[in-house]
Amino acid sequence: MYSNVATSHVQTQAQEDAATYAKVAWRLLPFLFLCYVCAYLDRINVAFAKLQMQNDLGMSDAVYGLGAGIFFLGYLMFEVPSNLILLKVGARRWIARIMVTWGLISAAMMFVTGPTSFYILRFFLGVAEAGFIPAILLYLTYWFPNKRRSKVTALFLTGIPMSGVIGGPLSGWIMTHFAGMHGMAGWQWLFLLEGLPTVAVGVIAFYFLDDKVSDAKWLTVEEKTIIQRDLAAEQQGNHLHSIKDGLTNPRVLLLSGIYFFFTMGLYGVSFWLPTIVKASGVTDTLNIGLLSSIPYAAAAIAMILVSRSSDATGERRWHLSLAGVIGALALCTSVYFANNTVLAMIALTIGTMGVMTTISQFWCLPPAILTGGAAAAGIALTNSVGSISGVVSPYVIGWVQQSSGSTGAGVLGLAASMMIGAILVFTVPAKLVNVAKSKDRR
Repeated sequence: MYSNVATSHVQTQAQEDAATYAKVAWRLLPFLFLCYVCAYLDRINVAFAKLQMQNDLGMSDAVYGLGAGIFFLGYLMFEVPSNLILLKVGARRWIARIMVTWGLISAAMMFVTGPTSFYILRFFLGVAEAGFIPAILLYLTYWFPNKRRSKVTALFLTGIPMSGVIGGPLSGWIMTHFAGMHGMAGWQWLFLLEGLPTVAVGVIAFYFLDDKVSDAKWLTVEEKTIIQRDLAAEQQGNHLHSIKDGLTNPRVLLLSGIYFFFTMGLYGVSFWLPTIVKASGVTDTLNIGLLSSIPYAAAAIAMILVSRSSDATGERRWHLSLAGVIGALALCTSVYFANNTVLAMIALTIGTMGVMTTISQFWCLPPAILTGGAAAAGIALTNSVGSISGVVSPYVIGWVQQSSGSTGAGVLGLAASMMIGAILVFTVPAKLVNVAKSKDRR
């Protein structure tokens, strides 16, 4: 009898816990997802603007390449300081500030008249956006314990592939439809119409987000107690706490290296996908964007399914490593079938699913061993190191292509990088990142 009562109590508690976290997820994730889509659109739209911008302003490929890379200079310089400021002023204010400033600077790209203004605005765009992704990832740790974090992180990071689904067709349509309207070029409209909505979303963030669980008026006292109980219990583990730990601890440096190798693959997909579509004979910018959205849509589904499995089992390393291996093998296959558009697209779709899944699964690892100041500094540092691949990968592809005379060889090099990341995952002790399977996880 007592056993039945105890079992019933556990089941009731599990249902209450699940309902509480579902409520939090429905409150926060749709809005944070929208924020990320805005972020990624404003980062990558310069690639579409280039199609018209270079001819209009007489900019060479070298000028464009330097300007695109200068973004990462500003981004890297201010990533860690930005997240440390967040600890002082609160997530709500700082996330809103980041979005408003980068939205205004992104929209101001419409006033570029030559190399100098292009370089300046790209640099300050990187400065403005620095800290956004680490801020959101840190913010999620304020609301979800480790055992539930894979799914919510994946749902948030589906903003990457969904930006590909939305961004390609949207950017192509804006540049085609608005070209010449009111005397403005299509690329000017692109920056304006994709920059200003970010400002509006940033203002909304200031009023919509809460800094911590105790501030959330939309949660009951019982619901707050559940979340605070779980988060407090998590602090008992093998966490690193200080800012110094977040910047210098070997575990953090190892995770930063792993993320670097995985993001090399991410940029490899970004590079290779439009090339395959264009090589198939598609020349219209809008159609290239539409076809390129297919692998990204499949990747969004894969990210969510794998994250559910990861949370259900509590296992992190194999879910991350296998996604990396699949992504690497599929990239290799796409090179082998480069002359067969259908097979190459199938391989790239699978490859994109693997590559994108590594990104979402990876971000379950740092918060599992970091908390407090260490989390703010360590997550920012890891993301900074990963962002270096945005500068390195084009050079790797270019060097390999020049040496071998084949673009495909460059992609094989990035596939090798994915494999290295997949292997290095197992240098992280399972006891640090895996979570015990429990009956209340849903």
